[in-house]
Amino acid sequence: MTEPTIEDYFLEERTFPPSAEFAAAALVSDDSLHREADADFEAFWARQARELLSWSRDFDTILEWELPDAKWFVGGELNVSANCLDRHVAAGIGDRIAYHWEGEPGDTRTITYADLLAEVQRFANVLRSLGVERGDRVAIYMPMIPELPVAMLACARLGAAHSVIFGGFSPDSITDRVQDGGCKVIVTADGGYRRGAASLLKPNVDAAVDQCPTVSAVVVVERTGSPVTMVDGRDHWYHELMAAADPVCAPEAMGSEDLLFLLYTSGTTAKPKGIMHTTGGYLTQVAFSYKYVFDLKPETDVYWCSADIGWVTGHSYIVYGPLANGATSVLYEGTPDTPGRDRMWDIVERYGVTQLYTAPTAIRTFMKWGAQEPARHDLSSLRLLGTVGEPINPEAWMWYHEHIGGGRCPIVDTWWQTETGGQMITPLPGVTATKPGSATFPLPGIGVEVVDEEGNRIEQGGGYLTLTRPWPSMLRGIWGDHDRYESTYWSQYPGRYFAGDGAKIDADGYLWLLGRVDDVMNVSGHRISTTEVESALVDHHAVAEAAVVGASDDVTGQAIVGYVIIRNDAVASEELVAELRQHVATKIGPTARPKRVIIVPDLPKTRSGKIMRRLLRDVAEGRDLGDTTTLADPTVVEAIRDSAANGPGSAA
Repeated sequence: MTEPTIEDYFLEERTFPPSAEFAAAALVSDDSLHREADADFEAFWARQARELLSWSRDFDTILEWELPDAKWFVGGELNVSANCLDRHVAAGIGDRIAYHWEGEPGDTRTITYADLLAEVQRFANVLRSLGVERGDRVAIYMPMIPELPVAMLACARLGAAHSVIFGGFSPDSITDRVQDGGCKVIVTADGGYRRGAASLLKPNVDAAVDQCPTVSAVVVVERTGSPVTMVDGRDHWYHELMAAADPVCAPEAMGSEDLLFLLYTSGTTAKPKGIMHTTGGYLTQVAFSYKYVFDLKPETDVYWCSADIGWVTGHSYIVYGPLANGATSVLYEGTPDTPGRDRMWDIVERYGVTQLYTAPTAIRTFMKWGAQEPARHDLSSLRLLGTVGEPINPEAWMWYHEHIGGGRCPIVDTWWQTETGGQMITPLPGVTATKPGSATFPLPGIGVEVVDEEGNRIEQGGGYLTLTRPWPSMLRGIWGDHDRYESTYWSQYPGRYFAGDGAKIDADGYLWLLGRVDDVMNVSGHRISTTEVESALVDHHAVAEAAVVGASDDVTGQAIVGYVIIRNDAVASEELVAELRQHVATKIGPTARPKRVIIVPDLPKTRSGKIMRRLLRDVAEGRDLGDTTTLADPTVVEAIRDSAANGPGSAA
C-alpha cells in the first residue's frame, strides 16, 4: 500500500448517526443515490438535469469530455432566471416567500417569487436599455440587499454573464476584474450598512471606472442615502430607471454551455483568475446538492446561508440553488455582532430558520463570545446545520452541535471550491453517520481520490485531494487564459483535477480536509497539516481560535508557530503557553509541538472570514508585510506584532 504523504496524527472517534426521526422524514435515507451514480454517473446526472430543471430544448449528449474540457448536456437550452422564477410562478407558488430580507439597521422586506420575477423583468429591460446584450459581461459591486440577486437574475435572463465583486474589495480590485472581463455596465449602490455605520461603495466604483474604458454606464441603488457623485450620462439611479422600465421581459433560451458568470479568485502571485461557470451543468449540480444536502422541504423550511453573495457560496447556495428549488431563504445585510453578539440567533428565532449554513471561522467567533449568546434565544426551529469555507476543527463542530443544534441537528460539513461550482464532499444528512471535523464522503456522481506525490492512490492516511472525473458544475476554464487553466488544475497529476488541498482518509473511508497544501509544514522531514495542529490547540479549554503557520527554521526546516485567541475567562500567561505547547504534543505527538505559541487579541482575516496566514508567516519571520488591502481590520497585524514581541509566548 502507498505510504501516506502528509502525516496523519489526529484521531477522532466520535460518530453521530442521523436520528431515527430525522432519517424517517429525510428525502434520502439509504445509499440508493450513490448506487445509481456508481452504476452510471452520466445517466445519474442526466436524470437530475431533467427532473430538477425545465429545459426549453432537451439535450442530445450528456457529456463531451476531452481533458481538461467538459461540455455537459450538449444541445440543451434553458434559462436560469426562468428556472429560478417563472416556472414557480406558473406552478401557482408566486406568493411563496423567496427572501426574508433584513437590513443591519433592522429594516425588513418580504419578497415573494412573484415580486422577484417582476423586479427581475424590469431590471433586465433596464440593462437592455443601457446596451447590454446576450454575451456581454456586467459587473455587480453591492451590499447584501435584494437588488443584488435581482441584478444577477436579470443578467441571466438576458444571457449576459455577471461578474460579482465582493463589496469589501478596493478600487484596484474592481479595476482588475472589470478590465479583465471587459464589463459594459457596473451595478452598485451608494453604500451598505456594516457595524452600525454606512459603508460607501460608489466612491470605490468612481475611483475604478476611470481605468475601465469598456464601462459605458453605472447603475446606483440608493441604500444609505449617503451623498455620492453622479456623473451625467454615465451614472443612473436604479429607482429612476426601474420606474420607467417595461414590466415584461421574455427570458433568452440559452445553450447549456453558454457562460452564466465569471467569479474571480485571488492568485497568490499572478493576477486574479476569472473562473468561468456555464448554464446547464452548473444549475443542475447546485439544484441537486442544495435539495439533498439540506434535505429541503420547500413548503415549510426557512433556510439561511450567512455567506456574502460576493463569494461562490452566495452564488450557489443563496441565489441559484435555493431559488431553483423554490425555497424560502433569509438574506441579511450586516455583521453578526450588530447591534449585539446575539444578532444571528435573534434572526434564527424570529424567522423560524430551519437550516443554517455558516463558516467555521464564524462558529469559532461565536465560541469566543460564549454560549450565553445563543442561549438567550429559542433555536428549536433549527433541524439541520451546515459548514462551509474551510475544514472545521472537531471542538468547533461539537460546540455548534451542542449549543446551536441542541444536540439534535445533523451537521453537513461541505467541501467544495469556487472552481467546483457546487458541493463535492459532504454528508447526506439522513444517511451518513458524521464524525466531528470530517466532510465524510463524496456526493453521488463525484469521483474523489487521495494520492501521494507520484499520483498513486492512498487507501488510508494523508495526501493530496484529486477529482478523478468531470462533474456538471465544474469550471469551464479561466477567462481569457486556457493555458493557465490547464497548468493550474490539470498538470500536477495527469488525468486528474488537483484541488490544491491536502486530505486524509481514515480506516472507515472518511475524508478529512487538511487545508491548502501550501499550509502543510515540513518539520524535520515530517509533513504536518496546519489544520491538525489548530484543531489540537482549539481542543484546549482556554482557546477560542487558533491559526498555525510554518516559519523558516535553521534546524528543523520549518518550525510550528501557533497564534491563539483565548476565551474570555482565560488568563494569558507563560504558564498557559507552556500548557498549550504540551497539549498539542499530547494530543497529536511531540513532532507537532509548536516551537512558539503566541497569545493574540485577534487574527488577520479578510472580510469573508478567511485567516491570512501569509501575514502571520511574515510576522513570525520578521518580514515586512505583504498586501493587506483585503483585511477586514488592518490594525490587527500591528497588535499581533506587539503580542509576538512582548506578550506571553514572545520568547522563542
